Amino acid sequence: MGDVFNQAYLLEWANLLLRWLHVIVAIAWIGTSFHFVLTDDRLYKPTDPESLAKGVDGESWAVHGGGFYHFNKYRVAPKLLPDHLHWSYWESYSTWLSGFALLTVLYFVNASSFLVDPRVFDWSPGAAIAGAIAYLVVGWVVYDGICRLVGRDADANGKMQVGGDLKVGVLVFVYVCAAAWVACHLFAGRAAFLLTGAMLATLMSANVAMVIIPGQRKVVAALRAGQTPDPNHGKRGKQRSVHNTYVTLPVIVAMLSNHYGAVTQGRWNWLALILLMAAGAVIRLFFVIRHKGVSRWELVPVALLLIAATAWIAAPAPSVAVADVEPVSFARVQAIVDARCAMCHNAALASKNVRLDSPAEIVRHARDIEQQAVILKVMPMNNATGITDEERATLGRWVVAGAPHP
Repeated sequence: MGDVFNQAYLLEWANLLLRWLHVIVAIAWIGTSFHFVLTDDRLYKPTDPESLAKGVDGESWAVHGGGFYHFNKYRVAPKLLPDHLHWSYWESYSTWLSGFALLTVLYFVNASSFLVDPRVFDWSPGAAIAGAIAYLVVGWVVYDGICRLVGRDADANGKMQVGGDLKVGVLVFVYVCAAAWVACHLFAGRAAFLLTGAMLATLMSANVAMVIIPGQRKVVAALRAGQTPDPNHGKRGKQRSVHNTYVTLPVIVAMLSNHYGAVTQGRWNWLALILLMAAGAVIRLFFVIRHKGVSRWELVPVALLLIAATAWIAAPAPSVAVADVEPVSFARVQAIVDARCAMCHNAALASKNVRLDSPAEIVRHARDIEQQAVILKVMPMNNATGITDEERATLGRWVVAGAPHP
């Protein structure tokens, strides 16, 4: 049993279960968020005296699952505040906690292989882990500072109120671009993309935990005490909620890109990351505007152009093997594969279900070797085994020559 339940086996199961949990709670959080944004954007002024007398500021009717639903939004609150209120926060906290646990299992436990790429920045695994955590924390501190210090406008009486949405949006965008550049110059490509997505997800969850829910609790407490609540709590919560909805799709694409080394490993990977996240924000903007009953179809080609620009930037350089097809002995190829690849692609591990521990398996996966090790240069991951450009070229020449073997 000791051989079965070894560390690698347990980590694999932890990876699967945590990833599953993370997706489940993320769907719950994003679904709830999107539903409330849709509902809020589809509200219209009520006309019946009864609703107006109750203080309803907006209403919306919907049909779903064979039933009719009537949503009301009050100008401040109903005259009689219900004893039981639904609070949307556990989805957010569960998503962040499961995501951080997954980050720990996948990247922190194997920091030397997954977090550190000496070709990008050569530092110790411990320092890289500390840097990754600092990256998440600093992201929230800077973002929150921008919202609190810049995101204010004076009202007619000169009193500062929550506002400054355009200034906040521009500065947050500039910071995210700078943070993406820093991440891609400190961490391995895949880790940089994932950490940038995790930083934005941290901002989203911190918005809920540090701003939206505390503000709502203060409003509820004031109303129960018969006091007039500070309107800035509602304005600040609305501002952060809007930020969250636009950040959602950039976070998702940053997380998904982790599986596509061609995008994360390029020289201009930081720019590819920025363009992909910008495309996500534009796509979300399109849907938000559609909620309001306005058609802005020009946003669709904008998003497609951003994605096309990403594909162009991330396109791999032509393989050096294409121009030089001098014969390469299979013995030389097997020696390279044994030294650089077989430790992860063998009968015991078979990473990605690929084995390279026998001549037959090497030949069978010749095209995979060319794609991953020669053209894209994403394998070995973060070049953990130190494969040289000459060795990559040798593998490429062998494949181009038809992968000859004994």
